[in-house]
Amino acid sequence: MLTHLGVRHFATVESLELEPGRGLTTISGETGAGKSIIIDALGLALGERADSSVVRAGCERAEVEATFDLSDCPAARQWLAARELDHDDECIMRRTVREDGRSRAYINGSPVPVTEVRELGELLISIHSQHEHQSLLKKEAQRALLDSFAGADGLLRELRQRWREWRETHKAHSQALASACELGERQNLLRFQLEELDAFDLGALELAELETEQKRLGNADTLIRLCQQSLGLLYEQDEGSVGDQLARVQHWLGDAVGGDEALANALNTVESARLQVEAAADDLRHYLDRLDLDPERLAQVEERLGQAYTLARKHRVRPEELFSHHQSLREEAGRLNNHDEHLLELEKQEQQAQSAFSDTARKLSELRRSHASALASGVLGNLKALGMKGARLEISLSPCDAGADGMEEVEFLFTANPGQPLKPLAKVASGGELSRVSLAIQVICAKNLTVPCLVFDEVDVGVGGGIAEIVGRLLRELGDHAQVLCITHQPQVASLGHSHWQVQKQQKKDSTHTRVVSLDTEQRIQEVARMLGGVEITDSTLAHAREMLHRSQAQSA
Repeated sequence: MLTHLGVRHFATVESLELEPGRGLTTISGETGAGKSIIIDALGLALGERADSSVVRAGCERAEVEATFDLSDCPAARQWLAARELDHDDECIMRRTVREDGRSRAYINGSPVPVTEVRELGELLISIHSQHEHQSLLKKEAQRALLDSFAGADGLLRELRQRWREWRETHKAHSQALASACELGERQNLLRFQLEELDAFDLGALELAELETEQKRLGNADTLIRLCQQSLGLLYEQDEGSVGDQLARVQHWLGDAVGGDEALANALNTVESARLQVEAAADDLRHYLDRLDLDPERLAQVEERLGQAYTLARKHRVRPEELFSHHQSLREEAGRLNNHDEHLLELEKQEQQAQSAFSDTARKLSELRRSHASALASGVLGNLKALGMKGARLEISLSPCDAGADGMEEVEFLFTANPGQPLKPLAKVASGGELSRVSLAIQVICAKNLTVPCLVFDEVDVGVGGGIAEIVGRLLRELGDHAQVLCITHQPQVASLGHSHWQVQKQQKKDSTHTRVVSLDTEQRIQEVARMLGGVEITDSTLAHAREMLHRSQAQSA
């Protein structure tokens, strides 16, 4: 529950510290005193939009701090723990707004995005405004009220997740089916391309080997002539070959070494040169033995290369990329050949997602139907207490196209007068009737909320007398289940609060200040007397106020 609300430099508030207790706290004050400032400040702390207009004139920034006791709110404790923002059973939410309109939000001292503040705020406080009955005319709001009453929040979140999964699998399946025709054309093209590439069957290194062989065969006559000339000069000339000359030099130096050992190195070098010449000659002989003028083989090589180059141009790749291109087409063909299996798998996934959605939707439908009559009955009970004895209310659930919110439309059917047919609420309820219907529904639904704090902003507008007293009793009854703050103009409601705050506005020459005072018993009597009306508070008015408070507290004891 809310244990402390601190407000500084906010609108007409200089500084305000409030400590609401358990039960029903009523909040009153003269018209224009600024009672809504409390609601506005709470809204700011809980993540509502902020601008510079909330900053008190002459101040640099406004600040609101709300402290909550989470001992009775496990959902909020789990939310904080999941984000490592928990701090025992206490939560402090703080919001600041600078005069330039920029704002910052904090949870337990850690800066957080405003979206997270709103998310946590929904677990802590539910605010019901005097204008909320306007949204009650919409079917979406009526469905949300029934779901709230039925405790369907978790099931509804699951349903929306199932709906997203079904839509995603349906989209993937539909796209695959739509592309099936194009895939068929692609498969035919691949089949033709692979037939000629498979028939050619180019090896991984074959193109480079063919180009090397072509170069060698194309220059064979020149190579033979040059190799034969080189071999003859090195070793096979009758006279004057390099080998013969080196042998002669080796013989001379061998004789000379006997006379001077210093020539030994030169002799060794010549011997080595002679051996290398012999090795080169042997290499040339072997090369010439293998090298042959073969015009037929050259023609075969050139034909094979020509086919490779033609295929490369046809497939718009470089010749050296032809082999990898062939492999790529094979892989693509394999994938496309498995397309039918892929379609079957997508169809299976869509059917499973649809089945999961339908199962969850049926559970939600059953939950709604099982609680619709209970909600209608509870609201009717409150309406009768609020003076609408002949009213009837039914909650209609009619099938509709499946969607993220389920498989039925929810509509409240109402009549205020006996003998009149039930019609949609928006078509038959007057403004005053709608206000009472809204209050009756809010009171019923609030008992099923898991949030620890409920705020009602003048929901008793338009009623008075005995009906206002019933409103007060209903709100006090809620105070037995949760912490309730209620802004009111009705003395009957104010007198039924467990505690009572008065909002006061003080105006000076150059400034306006709003403050909130927690009233003791005598001060409550004075305030209720003021609310009862009259230019002057008389002894009889005070006596009436005292009697109201005494009776209200006695009846509620």
